[in-house]
Order: sequence, then structure tokens, then C-alpha cells
Amino acid sequence: MFKHILVPTDGSDLSRSASERAVAFAKSIGAKITFFYAQPDFPLPVYGEGALIDPTTPDQFRRAAKEEADRILAEAKAMAEKENVPCDTDTVVSDTPWEAIIDCAQRHGCDLIFMASHGRRGLAGLLLGSETQKVLTHSKLPVLVYR
Repeated sequence: MFKHILVPTDGSDLSRSASERAVAFAKSIGAKITFFYAQPDFPLPVYGEGALIDPTTPDQFRRAAKEEADRILAEAKAMAEKENVPCDTDTVVSDTPWEAIIDCAQRHGCDLIFMASHGRRGLAGLLLGSETQKVLTHSKLPVLVYR
């Protein structure tokens, strides 16, 4: 039924667990996986009384974000390779991960998005909303949500 599964990951425990389950699912149906990580864009500095000034330059931030993406994707790829599941990886810089996920699925010709039920917790999750919910709302592809 499904031949190419997109598995977005953010490196969280739940995301790693979803990746493991996606590998098992892909193996059972003979599908290929593309693991995807949406890198954060450099945050705009906020200046004013009491504001903290971050000494990180945009280049340093981008380099660190790319290294983090490479580490997370290498870990996911190793899971798939261990189970002999064919896989690729992809990463882009995006302020809107849910859009990047949908774009990635279209770009790679995926026919299913397999993702964790949520990523960020606490205030960040509340303010940003659920990326999974946004993918569910906007994707034209089937989305399998792992809890």
C-alpha cells in the first residue's frame, strides 16, 4: 500500500520512538523511508531594557543547527540501516516546520507521513501549537500519528 514514508524527527524521545516504530512498519510492508529534520532559523534579536543579548552570530547558529540536524538524522538512518530498510535523509531551514514537512513529502514523492503525536512541551508547545496538528490539518497525504 505505502511505498515511501516520510518520518519527521526532532530528536526528542517520542520522536526517536516514532522513528523506531516507523522503521519496523516500513520493514513489514517493504517501504522506503525519508527521515526529515526542520532546522530552526536564526531568531531575530530582541533589544530593549532588560533584554539579553545573545553573542551567537547567525553563521554560528546555522552551523550548530546543521550539526544538530546531521546528528539526529544520522541516528535515525542508523536505525533503518540496522533493519535493512532503505532510507534517505533531508533537512531544510524553516520557521514553520509543519509546512517544511509537507513540502518535503511532496518533494520526495512520499505517500505517507509517519510522525510523533507531539514534540515540544510546556510553554513552547503551547505558544507554537502542535506541528503534528498543523500537518494533519493541511496535508493532502495520509498521516499516521504515533503516540
